[in-house]
Amino acid sequence: MSRSAHPAGPRHGDVLPEGHYSAPPADLNALDEKVWARTVERDREGQVTVAGVGVKALAEEFGTPAYFLDEADFRARCRAWREAFGADADVFYAGKAFLSRAVVRWLTEEGLNLDVCSGGELSTALAGGMPAARIAFHGNNKSVVEIERAVGAGVGRIVVDSFEEIERVAAAARAAGVVQGVQIRVTVGVEAHTHEFIATAHEDQKFGLSLAGGTAAEAVRRALAEDSLELLGLHSHIGSQIFDMSGFEVSARRVVGLLARIRDEHGVELPEIDLGGGLGIAYTSDDDPQGPAEIAKALREIVGRECEVAGLAMPRISVEPGRAIVGPTAFTLYEVGTIKPLPGLRTYVSVDGGMSDNIRTALYDAEYAVALASRASTAPPMLARVVGKHCESGDIVVRDAYLPADTAPGDLLAVPATGAYCRSMASNYNHTPRPPVVAVADGRARTIVRRETEEDLLRLDVG
Repeated sequence: MSRSAHPAGPRHGDVLPEGHYSAPPADLNALDEKVWARTVERDREGQVTVAGVGVKALAEEFGTPAYFLDEADFRARCRAWREAFGADADVFYAGKAFLSRAVVRWLTEEGLNLDVCSGGELSTALAGGMPAARIAFHGNNKSVVEIERAVGAGVGRIVVDSFEEIERVAAAARAAGVVQGVQIRVTVGVEAHTHEFIATAHEDQKFGLSLAGGTAAEAVRRALAEDSLELLGLHSHIGSQIFDMSGFEVSARRVVGLLARIRDEHGVELPEIDLGGGLGIAYTSDDDPQGPAEIAKALREIVGRECEVAGLAMPRISVEPGRAIVGPTAFTLYEVGTIKPLPGLRTYVSVDGGMSDNIRTALYDAEYAVALASRASTAPPMLARVVGKHCESGDIVVRDAYLPADTAPGDLLAVPATGAYCRSMASNYNHTPRPPVVAVADGRARTIVRRETEEDLLRLDVG
């Protein structure tokens, strides 16, 4: 079922040769609570349900493929992060994981802040009712228009990523007659044990200002020299899908070291430190992520210890969970089309979606679980590869999985832990309309992002 690969990709895993697989699970009908949203279960007939609604009714009403999001689970995870960090810290939901106006409303009601990294995400945040003061604006190449919109809206902080951006934000703030809060994104040189494309703190990459190379310290000097900027603190993000807290320990030590040097050079103790996000989730039963309370305790201890050594007051900590909140709350529902056995190898099970609704398997070699959702089965397990309908051999949804041997066309398959990045990174490849996002709560389902149509695609094609 699962090869020995890192959940985000094989770069740091000892990948077994093709054909070496773990044993099938004891019960193909079981739903591991680590992987599935909290209200997901099987009913008496063996059908998968979410918040009391069966997948067959959901498929009939909303079609497939579609993302189904457990609203109660999303809200509960927001509260868990908010309570774990308390009133003296800030939790910013990373909007890039998945963002819609409904999600913004839930975040606002549950007391979380929001970080965005484009003008479109900023527009969605404001349209959803998030107070601008609770928004942080990220990005390595924000346009002048985006910066002016953010400053004009009154966002609480802009995380600056270059010398040019310091000048652009300062100019926009002067023109608006305001003092804009900023943080400086620092590249700390920490390897986060993740896929190369989502590791963001080593030196050879596009994000941030180098601590080791001195550009971070120079950025501090320039920001402090601008009357239209208020330097709130430092920001560090070391990667994504991280299970090991040791990377945060090294990062915090280096960031706190820069805080101490800023105090010594400028006589200023910056009040904030943002350690970013990237906390991992369980995509398969093999994954064992930490909970918010454990993470909060560890980060407080790490920062507190380093500040005590440096003789600094404890700064206000910020974190940015995105995947860790929304990832486990949703699953993607597909209908099986073609079944193609390859004797001696595996059975290819084709579904009505694929890389247009989940690019992560093709992009990162990410691993997922999958379950026969429309019914239970007592058939023996078969080694399967769940693939999509697109004209690419790499169009794989779940690379190695065990499904019941009686899986047939018309059955519904559910892939859990698809709340983060699947809809955000979805495409119209092969001119495929993107699926809807449907929120389910208290026995009722409603569309929060509608399904695209072929008319939508043609509307953009001006001929």
